[in-house]
Amino acid sequence: MYKAVVKPASLCQIWGDPEFPVLYREGDVTIGSVFSIHSKNTQPSLFFTERPTISNCTSIDLWQFRFAQTMIFAIEEINRKKDLLPNVAIGYRIYDNCASTLSSRSAVMALMNGDEMTLGNSCSGQSAVHAIIGESESTSTIVLSRITGPFQIPVISHSATCECLSNRKEFPSFFRTIASDRYQSVALAQLVKHFGWTWVGAVNSDSDYGNNGMAIFLSAAQEEGVCVEYTEKFDRAEPEKLKKVVEVIKKSTAQVIVGFLTHAEMNNLLEQLSLHNITGRQFIGVEAWITADSLVTPTSFSVLGGALGFALQKTNISGLDDFLVRGFWETDFLCNETSTERSLKTCKANQDFLKLKHNDDDLTELRYSTNIYKAIYAVAHALHNILKCSDNQGCKSPVEVKPWEVVEALKHVNFTIKNEDKVWFDHTGAAVARYEVVNWQRGADQSIQFKPVGYYDASLPSGKKFVLNTEAIMWPGGTKQLPVSVCSESCHPGTYKVLQKGKPVCCFDCIPCPVGEFSNTTDSVDCKKCPEAYWSNQNRDACLLKNIEFLSFIEVLGKVLVFFTLLGVVLTLIAATLFLINKDTPLVKANNSELSFLLLFSLSLCFLCSLTFIGKPTEWSCMLRHTAFGITFVLCISCILGKTIVVLMAFRATLPGNNVMKWFGPAQQRLTVLFLTFIQVIICILWLTISPPFPVKNMTYYMEKIILECALGSPFGFWAVLGYIGLLALLCFVLAFLARKLPDSFNEGKHITFSMLIFCAVWLTFIPAYVSSPGKFTVAVEIFAILASSYGILFCIFAPKCFILVLKPELNTKKHLLGKTQG
Repeated sequence: MYKAVVKPASLCQIWGDPEFPVLYREGDVTIGSVFSIHSKNTQPSLFFTERPTISNCTSIDLWQFRFAQTMIFAIEEINRKKDLLPNVAIGYRIYDNCASTLSSRSAVMALMNGDEMTLGNSCSGQSAVHAIIGESESTSTIVLSRITGPFQIPVISHSATCECLSNRKEFPSFFRTIASDRYQSVALAQLVKHFGWTWVGAVNSDSDYGNNGMAIFLSAAQEEGVCVEYTEKFDRAEPEKLKKVVEVIKKSTAQVIVGFLTHAEMNNLLEQLSLHNITGRQFIGVEAWITADSLVTPTSFSVLGGALGFALQKTNISGLDDFLVRGFWETDFLCNETSTERSLKTCKANQDFLKLKHNDDDLTELRYSTNIYKAIYAVAHALHNILKCSDNQGCKSPVEVKPWEVVEALKHVNFTIKNEDKVWFDHTGAAVARYEVVNWQRGADQSIQFKPVGYYDASLPSGKKFVLNTEAIMWPGGTKQLPVSVCSESCHPGTYKVLQKGKPVCCFDCIPCPVGEFSNTTDSVDCKKCPEAYWSNQNRDACLLKNIEFLSFIEVLGKVLVFFTLLGVVLTLIAATLFLINKDTPLVKANNSELSFLLLFSLSLCFLCSLTFIGKPTEWSCMLRHTAFGITFVLCISCILGKTIVVLMAFRATLPGNNVMKWFGPAQQRLTVLFLTFIQVIICILWLTISPPFPVKNMTYYMEKIILECALGSPFGFWAVLGYIGLLALLCFVLAFLARKLPDSFNEGKHITFSMLIFCAVWLTFIPAYVSSPGKFTVAVEIFAILASSYGILFCIFAPKCFILVLKPELNTKKHLLGKTQG
């Protein structure tokens, strides 16, 4: 910082000791940088009573030192080019902040002010650098950008990925040759989801980089349906918090740990996990540490073996490896008698750099160095455009470039590095997100390798951004078996998830689907009802067509009913045959043979009509079964009613002076039967015309099957038919009951009374049984009622007569008939 002091002439003089760069070179334009070349810094005591001493930096970081070397390599390469800034020399000023934010501030001020003790009469002037490369961490970069922002000095970071730096209002002159963490955090959630890990732990650095990146990951994980068991954070300077993190990891059930950490924090965590022998966990890493050589130790593979993560893509920069190992030490870091006084001072202050001479251990993983290389070339192309350089005339001189001009020019740079990578900045000042997916594996020589197993490219169309070669991945423990990390096992088809109270959505119980419902997907949140005609199978994972039930001819019940139906028809035919054979005998003549034959005919129809109730209901069979039943039974009851009336009339006719039989002769008997039957025919016609019976699938009585039955159409029509039959039967029963003690031939009145008693009892019992019987048994009950009442009439009226005709023919005489009548 400069101050104005009043002396012989007003001068602008620096306040305090100037900060000198660790590496520098003069040029027409100057690019500055700040790297954490040393990773440890002993801060001076601040008592505010004396001038603070210079901080002591120790523990050189080879990774960061390579950044400084790569920057020098790129600048020297550009200075040799004839097609890029042909007559302009680029200089550099490289500062070491020793991994300290306080030192970083001093370095930034030095980059802007320069190291001259006095500037003249005015303290306002041009910045000492035209652009700044750095820093390596997001928090330090935020500090750097906020200090340089008001002066519109462009800052280009090679590894600061915090999404917060995308805010152009807050950081208008910030650029980076690396993508924002927004892409990496979302890709991490997609990677975790891809392998079915829905129960993970998360640890992040307590910094802008870690906190912002983890916040985006947690949001993306929630959208992907991934649950986080714990989220812990710590800083490299907080050993107590680190111990707590280790305890949480030890007690957790999540087998997958997402580490959004810088390589320094990851190194601290790795030491503690190794110390506590916490192994076998699947680590998911970020670009900051997944390929860091500093993590490769003899014990690290037991903890990080099988780790997966995103790394920056490598670009082959020809000549860089040789420069890092030999060229740099031969030209840029000479400490001999030919060096200038300032160079010698720098050499002596940084003697520990010489420890890295000829070190080539990390040359295979120089991923961030590519970003440094791109950043230097981006500045060079911006300057090339500002100075309107051409191959023939060179660049305009004198070289006068304002920092804000560089900012504007950087927004429009677009070039290709080594015919491979295209370099340009989006509207947030960031590069396109391109990552390799790397896997920690052991090579054939037992060395630890970072093997590429996929890639992520945000510039590609959706569906092609993420590519993984799962077969090439080696999991923890050196196995090919994919680790499982879930709070609850997946619910198989046929079950659904019910969340466990007080736990995340990934913790649930699997409940079988209720009867009649199904789920055919894994982890279904509910069960769906089967369509109306379907029913769930035993596993509840599919719906099967319901069994259709009706009384068929091939089942046992149907066969039994058919047997008794046909038996009834045969017995009726036998009775008719006997009556036909003996039609001229007194017994048959005395029982009104014409009505007897008509009754036998109607009985055979009653037996046969029960067959219409068996089999698959159709539109015609539904109409036929009820009408046939109604008409045949009315015909039968009408015949019995006629016989009953004949018995009563015959008795009245035997009284002196009574000639009633002439009013109820055969013609009247036929008309009575015809008239009574015709009424039922009219009822049936009205029923079929207005609302006939029809087949229907009853899906309500049984949930698991369909009852195919005949709907009544009009219940009134059905009960009218049945009621009419009941009315006639009741009338017949009353008349027969009145005639039971009359001295008729062969107890005809008693036989009719018993038959009607059975008939009425059967049909009175039928009504509740019919209403309460389920499915096909409803039809069976109706058939049983038909057969029982038909057998009752057949046996009560015709069995005694057939017994006499077959076994007691001596009773079938006129003498016996007259004797019984007179008695």
